[in-house]
Amino acid sequence: MTYCVGIAVHDGLVFMSDSRTNAGVDQIHTFSKMHVFSQNNYFYVLLTAGNLATTQGVVARLNKDIKDAPTQNLYTMQDMGEAASYVGEISREEQKTFDSKETDKGFSAEASFILGGQVLEDAPAIAQIYPEGNFIRSSKETCYLQIGETKYGKPILDRMIHSECDIAQAVMCALVSMDSTSRSNATVGPPIEYLVYLSDAYTPNLQQSLDRDHEYWLQLRKNWSDSLRRAFDSLPLAPGLDQLDTESRSNVMSIHTKPFG
Repeated sequence: MTYCVGIAVHDGLVFMSDSRTNAGVDQIHTFSKMHVFSQNNYFYVLLTAGNLATTQGVVARLNKDIKDAPTQNLYTMQDMGEAASYVGEISREEQKTFDSKETDKGFSAEASFILGGQVLEDAPAIAQIYPEGNFIRSSKETCYLQIGETKYGKPILDRMIHSECDIAQAVMCALVSMDSTSRSNATVGPPIEYLVYLSDAYTPNLQQSLDRDHEYWLQLRKNWSDSLRRAFDSLPLAPGLDQLDTESRSNVMSIHTKPFG
């Protein structure tokens, strides 16, 4: 499993991904899921989730086309929509290579992608590409897109992210979203990679990687947990709870702590 998020705000784009591809008692493998393509007035970031063979095959094909197919590659696209369709078609072709080879019904070659960046003079944009090859774009109302294990990191994004928020705030929200996901799902974890792209730069403005023992990553996780506990402690009691006397509360607690048998 994996978790990747792309955010589009007024000033530019934010991309973030974990690097864990296999988690268990004995093994943890890590591979980067963030891939950057940049040339002249073309800039792309590709985030990948799903079958590792498929995603690596797509990235290899994109690089091969740049080298060997001068009439159709990422640097011949006219806009982000055309680029997303191109990546989606390559993904479908890569998935088909497994159709006749795999007989295990539990096997899935599906992969999903977030493709973002800036093409020529168009405004920076992000798109989510589904295993079927179709895609959706971000919008002013929905300015972030997620792939992989999405549910744990979604609440902070829903509450905090909007198209006019500061790009630094977008990075912080993405980091907290990643922390929430990694705490609730052991298959998501460091190194955490993030990239910031400012409009019309056509190159990364900031690109960082945080490993599991990075001082900032540890500090962020602790501070966020402490802040949540303080916020929880400050909540007003639900109606009726303030009327429970000490004896009533003790009886309730004894019921829940009474040993079985």
